[in-house]
Amino acid sequence: MEGPVSDANDRSIVGVDVSKARLDLAVRPSGKRWSVDNDEAGIKLLVRQLKPYPGALVVMEATGGFEHAVAAAVSAAGFEAAIVNPRQVRDFGRAVGQLAKTDTIDADLVALFGERVKPEPRPLPDEDLQVLQALIARRRQVIEMLTMEKNRASMARATAVQLSLKRNIEWLEKQLSDVDRELGDAIKQSPIWRAKENLLKSVPGVGRIASTTCLAHLPELGSLNRKQIAALVGVAPFAHDSGSYRGRRVIWGGRAVVRNALYMATLVATRHNPVIREFYLRLIQAGKPRKVALVACMRKLLTILNAMVRNNTHWENPQLAS
Repeated sequence: MEGPVSDANDRSIVGVDVSKARLDLAVRPSGKRWSVDNDEAGIKLLVRQLKPYPGALVVMEATGGFEHAVAAAVSAAGFEAAIVNPRQVRDFGRAVGQLAKTDTIDADLVALFGERVKPEPRPLPDEDLQVLQALIARRRQVIEMLTMEKNRASMARATAVQLSLKRNIEWLEKQLSDVDRELGDAIKQSPIWRAKENLLKSVPGVGRIASTTCLAHLPELGSLNRKQIAALVGVAPFAHDSGSYRGRRVIWGGRAVVRNALYMATLVATRHNPVIREFYLRLIQAGKPRKVALVACMRKLLTILNAMVRNNTHWENPQLAS
């Protein structure tokens, strides 16, 4: 169907519910709704349908990559696009009492979220960065499959099953090696990425996977202050207080891919990085639970990395956490 005509004078918010096969759209404040196929022809039609809404903010949830083509198309057409965390939208829906779930309702909810919360539009990563992100995601998938197959191999008794699993594991290990090589090649082709990777890897505890993950999934590193970058990754403590109750501070949300890589880097850093190790031991001696101390160290390591990228400074046992 052709696009509706806007009856709104203010900036319109277009909520898009993205699925593999279909895109459901809802516009606020006009209340218009329509759907298109999530393919090349459907996305082109969607862009034409947005013409009556000049200056609109197009809001969609991150859906495992299905949203990238949509975001690229609307951005190229001159609209601002914001890709938001699905958890934030779900929490917002519960807060406003929206518990029912259909594609149309989801599009309405995303539009309402965009209108009330006003998420910051972010430019879509360039093509090289998208390739790097895709390779990181593929590496994670291959490792998960390898782990599952190795677990099955440890329990298999039938010879035929053992041989099948052995072949599969060998193939997956080759796939992992190929992805690692492609990751290295992608970084070597960009002088900027190569310089940033060398800078990040100069920190004891930060290896190739942690540095590559930061390059691919945390391009804001070095451009935000320490509180903003901690909240973005999901290692900032949030209050859990109500009335006279004072609960433990908790972390939630953020970019799980970066947080997982940072966790592994911090584990190594508590043993081999003098600044992080000293900080960790001081927290343990003060009676902090090990998990709490480790999260605090994750936050400190992230702060150091953020300052190093901002100042373009390599590791020299720095006191960069202030």
